[in-house]
Amino acid sequence: MKKQKLTIPAMQEMKQAGRKFVMTTAYDYPSAILVDKTDIEAILVGDSLGMTMLGYDSTVPVTMEEMIHHIKPVVKGAPNSFVVGDLPFGSYNISIEDAIRNSTRILKEAGADAVKLEGGVTVAPTVKALVNAGIPVMAHIGLTPQTVSQLGGYKVQGRDKESAQRLINDAIALEEAGAFSIVLECVPVRVAKMISEKLTIPTIGIGAGTYCDAQVLVFHDILGLFERFTPKFVKRYADIGKTIIDALSTYSNEVRSGEFPTPHHSFGLSAEEIEKMY
Repeated sequence: MKKQKLTIPAMQEMKQAGRKFVMTTAYDYPSAILVDKTDIEAILVGDSLGMTMLGYDSTVPVTMEEMIHHIKPVVKGAPNSFVVGDLPFGSYNISIEDAIRNSTRILKEAGADAVKLEGGVTVAPTVKALVNAGIPVMAHIGLTPQTVSQLGGYKVQGRDKESAQRLINDAIALEEAGAFSIVLECVPVRVAKMISEKLTIPTIGIGAGTYCDAQVLVFHDILGLFERFTPKFVKRYADIGKTIIDALSTYSNEVRSGEFPTPHHSFGLSAEEIEKMY
């Protein structure tokens, strides 16, 4: 049975009813097809593709062209999933005009359903301008990878009273600006719980505990396809990376030994066809 595509009003209704929804990342057509065949409702084409797909050391180098290049095939491969495209670093923090222009490209050229950007109170005016321009915005606070150097590294945010209150203020400002949901990354469970209870829009946790209204994990982390580092909040549900390595090694061994290709994998000629050749 084909799943029904999630909508923003449906997300709000699910929060009010206490029903969680699920999000994962996808960065290409094959992975999008696989996600779309599950009951996972939403896909984030995150700028994490910089590390998982392009080999960058962080998300900062990712460009708008790279984001659009990856969002397009995901939209095609997952027509029944709600697709969010990340705004990469530098695409929205220079001017509101840039933010609207680049967000419009993600919706029009790439076909995403919404955009996501990082930041709290400081980006609230940008969020408001985007929403006023008819662009749905998912916000992202806590550990914000695009500005990780300012945060002192990949660390949990909101551990003390002052920083926790800043996160709460950020979340409230983003909701007031019109964001339809907020990602909470690497936030203590109690802080995430307080934020989730204060907001009328859904919170999406990644390393923020069970009280969020939804959860998101990176596709490659779930399946064991990214080995450079594994955050504490990741649960690996499969080790596809090892399966792939084993399959490729078996293929290589069979080629070298002459086991592959067999007659079954080759094209023969009939006696008649051979006779016609001479």
